[in-house]
Amino acid sequence: MFFVGTKASAADGHINLSPKGIETLHVVDPTTVAYLDYVGSGVETIAHLRENGRIAIMLCALEGAPKIVRLHGRGEVIEPGDSRFSNLVQRLGKNTNEHGLRSVIRVMIERVSDSCGYGVPLFDYRGARSQLNDWANHKSEEALREYQRKANVSSVDGLPGLRWTDDSTE
Repeated sequence: MFFVGTKASAADGHINLSPKGIETLHVVDPTTVAYLDYVGSGVETIAHLRENGRIAIMLCALEGAPKIVRLHGRGEVIEPGDSRFSNLVQRLGKNTNEHGLRSVIRVMIERVSDSCGYGVPLFDYRGARSQLNDWANHKSEEALREYQRKANVSSVDGLPGLRWTDDSTE
């Protein structure tokens, strides 16, 4: 589990903090990480990255030594219509037509910071939740696209979200 933080540039722009899981975060090279981004109810991270590129990823030790690591950088959204999408998804060990996969978020790391995690509680991992996959798997590809056309076209601040069109996924 890790957390992704972004913010719209406007002074009154919303801050977004999203928990992520499903074993999606991968080290691409010494200064780059990427994670698989699955369909969701919002599109804040994507919209914020399109607007200003700023992103922070926070990882917390939930067992073992108390440690927090933050990766600060510039992120980019790579959607299915992008020529780099297939190669990057395969490099991250997944299939490009995985149901519900809407983009890859790639982060060029500019700063790494660490701190104690003394205030982070200990947790026991009991397993992944199945709801996201269950929800997506009960929808056809067309139904997922239609959902994204409605829910992922813009952020709560009105910033542009997903750009792909039906023909860019072919």
